[in-house]
Formats: sequence, structure tokens, C-alpha cells
Amino acid sequence: MHTQRGFTLIEVLVALVIVAIALGAGIKAAGALANNADRLAQVSAAQWCAENVLTEIRLTQQQLSIGETSFSCDQLGRTYGGKLKVTQTPNQNFKRVDASVENDEGLPMLTLTTIVGH
Repeated sequence: MHTQRGFTLIEVLVALVIVAIALGAGIKAAGALANNADRLAQVSAAQWCAENVLTEIRLTQQQLSIGETSFSCDQLGRTYGGKLKVTQTPNQNFKRVDASVENDEGLPMLTLTTIVGH
């Protein structure tokens, strides 16, 4: 009696389905990692922009008026826009300065705040 060894067509198809599902999950995970890395780079550059604006204000000891102004900054080959909002604090000798950096759609990515004297 001769017995044949090997896989049936059903077994091969089941194995192919399992491999396809695993590859699909791997590709999705790799895409998520790439998106997260890009987002981290953008937020880091936005933070550098906001820190640069606030540091410049502190170092130059600018006389700030209450209100909102726009600024732009170049980091990592991209231009980031933002808003600088100056408000009065309860102590008349200090002002609160918020530097908000926006994404391409104009939505805030992050906001850094400092207090400056005048």
C-alpha cells in the first residue's frame, strides 16, 4: 500500500490566509510607526519654534502690548505659523505670554506659556 504525504489544498489555503492576515497586521503596524515618528518630529519642531519665540522675548526684554500677534518659524525644512497671546496677570509688573504653534490646517499643535516682567 502506497500512502501519499503532503498537504491538502484546504490546508495550504488556510496557511496562506494566516500568512496574509499576519502580513496585513505587520504593514498596518509599520504605517502607524511611521505616522507616529512624523508626528513626533512635527511636534518637536513646533516646540522649538515656540521656545525660540519666548526666549527671544525674554532676552531682548521687549515691551509687550496686550493682545495677539502672529509669528512664523522655520524648523527642519518646514515653516510653522503661530500666535503669540499676551495677557495681563493679577500682578501689574508681569504679563503672561502664550506661544501657540499651529499645524497646516491652522489648528494648535502645542502651546507654551511664560511670565515676563516689564
